[in-house]
Amino acid sequence: MGLPDARASGEPAATGLRAPQTMSIGEVLGQLRPDFPDVSISKIRFLETEGLVEPQRSPSGYRRFTDDDVARLRYILTVQRDHYLPLRVIKEQLEQLDRGMELVTDGGTVTPYTVAAPKKADANEVLLSRASLIEAAAISAELLDELESYGLVTPLRKNTYDAEALFVARTVGELAEYGLQPRHLRAVRTAAEREVDLVGQVVAPLLKQRGTDSRARAEETAGQVARLTMRLHAALVEAGVRRIGSP
Repeated sequence: MGLPDARASGEPAATGLRAPQTMSIGEVLGQLRPDFPDVSISKIRFLETEGLVEPQRSPSGYRRFTDDDVARLRYILTVQRDHYLPLRVIKEQLEQLDRGMELVTDGGTVTPYTVAAPKKADANEVLLSRASLIEAAAISAELLDELESYGLVTPLRKNTYDAEALFVARTVGELAEYGLQPRHLRAVRTAAEREVDLVGQVVAPLLKQRGTDSRARAEETAGQVARLTMRLHAALVEAGVRRIGSP
C-alpha cells in the first residue's frame, strides 16, 4: 500500500496518537497468530488491498484496527481455512453481513455466518449464489444442473445454496475427473438416505419422550450413531477396494 505500519517498522507511535480501542497491525497480528499461524502482515495488507477490510488511518498514515476489523479478519481467515472459499465469494459474504448479518466474537473467536433476526437462518449457514457456488466448487453450470436433477444438490431457495451444497458439488467435481458423473452416484445418495433412516429409527423413541433434555439427547445420539454408521460404511468400502486390487 506504500504506507508504513508503526509496529511493523519498529517506529514508536507518537504520544497520544492511538485512538481508544484501536490497534496497530502488529497488535492485530499478535491476536490472530495463535489461531492462524500462517497469517502475516503482508496477508493483512493484501486483504485490505482487495477491499475485504478497511482499517482507519492515523494522522501519520499508520493503519489503526478496531475490534470489528479484527472480527472481520477472523471471519475471512476462518472461511478460507475451513471452507476454501475464494476471495470473491468471501467478499460477497461480507457484503451480505454488512447488509444485515453480523460478525460475532466469542472468547476471541469468530462464529461465521451468524445471521441477525429476522432472517431466522441457521447460525452456521453459508449463503452462496448460483454463480458463487459454481466458482467455489470449480464446476460447470451444466454439472450443477445435473447435480440438482439427480437430487445430489438442493438449493435452499431459488439460486441460493448452503455449505453442504458446496461440499457436495466440489466432491462430485473431483470425482468427475475420474469419469464419474452424477448419474453414477445415485447409489451413493441412496445409501446415504438409508443410513439417515437408520439414525431416525434410533432417535425416534427419544424424540417422543417428554422432558427438557429429550431433544438434546436425541441430537447427541443421532450424531454418535451417524459417526458410527459412516465409520462402518468407510471400512466396508475400503475392504471392498482392497479386494478389487488383490489377485
